[in-house]
Amino acid sequence: MAGQTATWKDVLLGSLVESGQLTPKYNHTLNVSVEKTGDGAKIIAGLKDGTVCATMLVFTSTEIARVGRLSIVLTGENDAESSFMKFPNEADCKSAHTMLKELTHSDRKSVFTNRTDKDSATQYFQFYSYLSQQQNMMQDYVRTNTYQHAMLVNMADFSGKVVLDVGAGSGILSFFAIQAGAKKVYAVEASNMAQHCEALVKANGLADKIHVIAGKIEETKLPEMVDTIISEPIGYMLFNERMIETYLHAKKFLKPNGKMFPTEGHLYVAPFCDEALFQEQSMKPNFWCHTSFHGVNLTSLRESAFEETFKQPIVDTFHISSCLAAANKYPCDFLALNEQDLYVIDVPLMFTITTSGYIHGLAFWFDLAFKGSSETVWLSTSPMEPLTHWYQVRCLLQSPVYVHQGQNVSAHLTMRANSRQSYDVEISVSHPGTSVKSTNVLDLKNPYFRYGNQVIAPSLQANEVSPTEQYYASNGYHTNMVNTKPLPAHEQQVQNLANFTAVSISGGAGYGCSQYGFK
Repeated sequence: MAGQTATWKDVLLGSLVESGQLTPKYNHTLNVSVEKTGDGAKIIAGLKDGTVCATMLVFTSTEIARVGRLSIVLTGENDAESSFMKFPNEADCKSAHTMLKELTHSDRKSVFTNRTDKDSATQYFQFYSYLSQQQNMMQDYVRTNTYQHAMLVNMADFSGKVVLDVGAGSGILSFFAIQAGAKKVYAVEASNMAQHCEALVKANGLADKIHVIAGKIEETKLPEMVDTIISEPIGYMLFNERMIETYLHAKKFLKPNGKMFPTEGHLYVAPFCDEALFQEQSMKPNFWCHTSFHGVNLTSLRESAFEETFKQPIVDTFHISSCLAAANKYPCDFLALNEQDLYVIDVPLMFTITTSGYIHGLAFWFDLAFKGSSETVWLSTSPMEPLTHWYQVRCLLQSPVYVHQGQNVSAHLTMRANSRQSYDVEISVSHPGTSVKSTNVLDLKNPYFRYGNQVIAPSLQANEVSPTEQYYASNGYHTNMVNTKPLPAHEQQVQNLANFTAVSISGGAGYGCSQYGFK
C-alpha cells in the first residue's frame, strides 16, 4: 500500500455535474492529504498554513476514476455531483489514485470486525436490543439528567447544528439534541434497538429531524460532516466494552473544531483496605476442598477456583474511608485520542499513604466532562457522589501488602484490549527499594456484582473541576495537578491527588446492572 497518509501540493478542486459542466470550488490550488480511516479514506484539502478548506470521506462504494493524465473524479453512492481533483503532474495523480483505490478495496474489513470476536459481537448487540436494558440505563437519573443538562446549558453547540449520536440505543440523546436546538441528528445504532428508536422518533413527530441509521459507525456512511458528536460509550472502569474506540472512530465525520459530548474522561485509581471483602472472596473456592463430594475428591481444582475468583473485578460501592491514599488521575481527552491509544493503557502509579493498613487491591471510578461553549458539566461515579449504574470497581491483589502512614508506595496498572470487547487488567503494588510486591491479572469481561441497598440523592451543578477534585478541596487538601490541560493518552501521564485524609460517608446501591457496562 502506498502508505497510511500522503499529501500532494497544488491540487485544483472542483465539482462535476451530470451535464458535464466543471466548476472550480476555489480560485486557487490547495494541498490535498489522504488519510486512512477504518473503512476507507478521508480527503482533506487545505491551505499551505494548515487551514482546512474541505473534507471528503471515501468508502468502498465510492466510484474512483482517472480522467486523462492529471485528474481524478470521485462519485459517492448518493451524490448528485462528482468531486474533481486536478494534479500538477501525472506522477501525483497516479499515486493518489492508487492509494485511494487500495484504501477502499471492497475486501477490507471494518475496524470493528477486525478487533472483535464474532460471538462476542453477537451477544453484545443482542443484549442492547432489549427494551428492558435501555430502560435500565435511562432510569439512571444521574446519567440521563446529566446528559440532558449538559446539552441544554450549551445550546450554542447544538442550535442549528448537525449532530451525530453514536450508539443511539433508544435515541434518548438524539431527542435531547433536538431539545437543545439541533437542526438534524444522525442516530446510528448497530443493534436491533434501531427499529424501536425509529418507532419512537416517528411517534414523537421528529422523523424529519432525527435520521435513524441501522449499522455500526465503522461501517456507516453519512451524507455530510457533523458539528457535534454525542454518545454514551462508557463501561466499567471507563474503558470496558471498547465502545470509546467506536466513539473516537466517529471523529472521521467531525468538522474541524467540532464538539464532542462527553469531551474528557478521568479514570481515578486508589489503594483500598477491605479485610471482609478479601476474606469473602478467599473463602469462595473452599467448596473445592471437599475430599469426598458424593464420593469424588475435588481438591485438585481448588487452586484453579481461587485463581478464577480473584480474576473477577468486583462491581459495587464502598466508603471512601477504605482508601488508604489519595487517588491518582489518568486523564483522557477524547478530542486528542486515537483508537490505537486504547489498545494498551499503561499507567504507572505512586501513592503517599495517609492511613496505615493492608492494601487489598486497587479501587477505580471515573468522572466525565462535557466541555461546552457555555459551561462545563460533570458526570461522576465517585464513591463520594450519588450512585450510578456503573457503581465503582475494585480489583483484588492475590495477597495483601501492609503499608504505614507517610510511606510512598508504587503501583502499576496495565489494561490490554482483547477481542471480547473488554480488557485484561494487570495490577501490582510494591514497596520501592524492597522485594515486597503483590500482583494480579483480572478479566474485566467477567466481573462479580456485589451490591448494597441505598441510594444517595443526586444534585447537578456546573463546575470547571471534577466532583472528585472538589471533594478533596472541600476537605482542605491541596490538589497537586501535573498539567491543567487535558492530556492525550500517548503521553502516558498520571496526575496525583496528594495529601488526602479519608472520611466516612454512606454508600449504597442504585439501579441494577448486568455483565456489560452501559451506553
